[in-house]
Amino acid sequence: MTIDPRLHHIVAAQPYPLLFATISGAHLYGFPSPDSDFDLRGSHVLPLAKIAGLDVDDETIEDARIIEGLDMDIVSHDVRKFMHLLLKKNGYVLEQLYSPLIVRSSPAHDELKSIAQGCITRHHSHHYFGFAETQWKLFLKESPRRVKPLLYVYRVLLTGIWLMRTGQIEANLVTLNESFRLPYLPELIARKLGGPEQSTLEDADVVFHEMEYQRLRSELQAAHEASRLIELPSEDTRGQLNDLLVRVRLVADQGR
Repeated sequence: MTIDPRLHHIVAAQPYPLLFATISGAHLYGFPSPDSDFDLRGSHVLPLAKIAGLDVDDETIEDARIIEGLDMDIVSHDVRKFMHLLLKKNGYVLEQLYSPLIVRSSPAHDELKSIAQGCITRHHSHHYFGFAETQWKLFLKESPRRVKPLLYVYRVLLTGIWLMRTGQIEANLVTLNESFRLPYLPELIARKLGGPEQSTLEDADVVFHEMEYQRLRSELQAAHEASRLIELPSEDTRGQLNDLLVRVRLVADQGR
């Protein structure tokens, strides 16, 4: 994916310095519809004056609107909050941090990616179990059923299995399927790529997809049980995050 120059303008207009800004959502997952919005995710650095008082504002900044002609969904966490999420087996922030669709980076971004390897645990599987279950229930209850939640089911299960087996984040369903080789995925992805965001599956074989959903859940459970990933981030990893946080905060404040 070529980064639209307007995304650089949008990132530059954010209210606080950004450690990084990446693209997540359907563009990262490999199946954006022609009308998909841009999910911009990042981590910003609040000034010391903002975090020194009793109340801390702007720990999370959210903005969903049309900007420079692009349908944007922007979410950014202050670096301290982002690090706490990393320590809580949160798959979303891992995918945002390691997204290859980079709009803004920094040396601290690279350092954070290195340290965050020590935050990846076997219990991240629970994130992917929960996300897949939510999307499967959404797929079943809708009438007509949409292709988007079904693709999300497969995306999160394959991402979770891959993470448990390799310790690596891979959120792109097309790339994942080069290894998993599920024969029905290319057609589902093609429907999403070629149709609107709300495109439906009138001919969905629900029984077949439920069998696949349960099979892949079992594979994720087996991968979790066999995983050699750590149980919890170490105190050394927490110390490295703390050191980076202090340095980032001080450097940003000096630059203001």
